Amino acid sequence: MNKSIRFLSLASITFVGILFTNTISQSNTQEIKNVAESYEIKAVKLPKNLNLAGERVPIERHDIRERMDRELLVNTYWQSNGLLLIKRANKYFPVLEPLLKKYGLPDDFKFLALAESGFIDETSSVGAAGMWHFMKATGKEYGLEINKNVDERYNIEKSTRVAAEYLKKSKQRFGSWTLAAASYNAGNHGIAKRLKTQGVTSYYDALLPDETERYVFRILALKEVISNPKKYGFEFDQSDLYILPKTHIVKVDTTITNIAAFAKEFGTTYKDLKLHNSWLRENKLNNKTNKIYEIKIPIE
Repeated sequence: MNKSIRFLSLASITFVGILFTNTISQSNTQEIKNVAESYEIKAVKLPKNLNLAGERVPIERHDIRERMDRELLVNTYWQSNGLLLIKRANKYFPVLEPLLKKYGLPDDFKFLALAESGFIDETSSVGAAGMWHFMKATGKEYGLEINKNVDERYNIEKSTRVAAEYLKKSKQRFGSWTLAAASYNAGNHGIAKRLKTQGVTSYYDALLPDETERYVFRILALKEVISNPKKYGFEFDQSDLYILPKTHIVKVDTTITNIAAFAKEFGTTYKDLKLHNSWLRENKLNNKTNKIYEIKIPIE
């Protein structure tokens, strides 16, 4: 074999060796997917025109972007909870929307109610109750009847009126719906004190407790996801959503000694009557003052 042939052979062997080494190296460094091939978690692109009740969110600021991104990610990828909230929103938004309009509150505040309670009748660990999560003292201050027998924090119409009064008063005090929303979480006094101490007038400029720091952004995230469900991957048919059964009103100005028996008189059950009137807390209505109560009777 002459020298030129031997040189070409050695060069070919060297090239093949390098190619083989590179192939092994690439296969060793290639990441193996530990989930289904079609499963992907994508970063969420933040909308540029976010606002609460028409008040712009300064999304161009780094800290604001991160806080908004956190809540949007949580409410996008906590899929089971997100879908439940979408279903419940379909049930209760049609009730809330005309009430908010009636009491002069921006429509966006229906998302505050959703953020507060998730539209379930549970009392929080600190004693807040009803759709709007009022504390007893606040509810009584605004004229709600709250005792062992009747708790009007669970009355959607009456508690929405009180929420509107509270939020409009906060808006008048702070000049901002965004700060009014924040005060719903931290209290008017708490917000006012921190704004004064820090010498600022904007929610987005104030350093607040962590829960309040997240509060407005959670409302904004719920507004964005529920207003654009398909954009965030939520697929459903209209028939999948919850609806509120129809009812008619019976006015009562006397004592009801047995609500179970009262329900039967109107062709319904104790359970169904209580589901529509959760403000009735016992199996009786004392009504010693002959107050007029409106009881919802489900229509089959």
